[in-house]
Amino acid sequence: MKQNNTTSVVPITSMRTLAKSSAFVVLASMVSILVAANQDAPANLSTIKGSIRIDGSSTVYPITEAVSEEFSKVAPKVNVTVGISGTGGGFKRFCSGETAISDASRPITPSEVALAATNKIEFIEIPIAYDALSIVVNPKNDWMKSVSVAQLKQIYSAGGPKTWKEIDPTWPDRALKIYSPGTDSGTFDYFKEAVVGKEGKVRSDISVSEDDNVLVLGVSGDKDAIGFFGLAYFEENKDKLRSVPVIGASGLPVAAQTSTVNDGTYPLARPLFIYVNSKSASKPEVVAFVEFYLNKADALIGEVGYVILPADILAKSNANWKARRLGTQFVKDDKKVDGAFSTIYK
Repeated sequence: MKQNNTTSVVPITSMRTLAKSSAFVVLASMVSILVAANQDAPANLSTIKGSIRIDGSSTVYPITEAVSEEFSKVAPKVNVTVGISGTGGGFKRFCSGETAISDASRPITPSEVALAATNKIEFIEIPIAYDALSIVVNPKNDWMKSVSVAQLKQIYSAGGPKTWKEIDPTWPDRALKIYSPGTDSGTFDYFKEAVVGKEGKVRSDISVSEDDNVLVLGVSGDKDAIGFFGLAYFEENKDKLRSVPVIGASGLPVAAQTSTVNDGTYPLARPLFIYVNSKSASKPEVVAFVEFYLNKADALIGEVGYVILPADILAKSNANWKARRLGTQFVKDDKKVDGAFSTIYK
């Protein structure tokens, strides 16, 4: 895809060749089709000048990067820079006033809200999609038909089992090989909290990488390997891996797929966000970009394996942007708000 006034800043250790990934290509192609079919951008968009600096989640990156590529075609005088330093790394920059928009695969935390307040940074919180974590094993693994959250906690916690048999006596007496995304990623943060627990400790003898391609190669190359990452990335690599259903609240195995994420039965699903600096939201180039993002991305998210938000959540997201509603709905009195996303977000 030709670069038009858009620069991608990707740490060398984190390059996942996302621009070449099928998710990126499909999303970018679909945006192109919509732009060509429905030129609803303001007539003066081509005259807007400025720059927009974005950083954050590698999970949200394919969406934001593809949208920025297409935005540059209708607003060629706006330079959009998209980085991938992980959700936590992105929030550090955003809460220090270094970026206009932060991609995030989890809500902002109390400590990040405090950092923003210290630096007098106000922001608008915009959910854009659902993602789900896929638990993946080698296709030759024929013993793990499903897994419970309790078993995942056992596997990934400090002092956890060394062999499959220690998890279930009917499983092989062979050594586990455990993979995980990097600790600065929102994917890791979400898994750690949802599975290991806020007070729990993740074992140190796991193979960690910020590059999801490394995780795919590791699990696909070892019959005794297990790992996890976003549903979208599994969809891109399902010919090399097998996704393991997770035991849901009903006590039955639930496969990670769009329908189970939307209906709330899949236990390892999460919302994805962009956060917009409120001062930046007064700039024409940022307003134009965010509105372009909201108008285009929600119709394309399903094409790359993410899950489109329900209509009522999408309506609230758009309304909160138009009202420039400040702050987060996931932190109250300096503490994280617990509960289902669909019930918290108003």
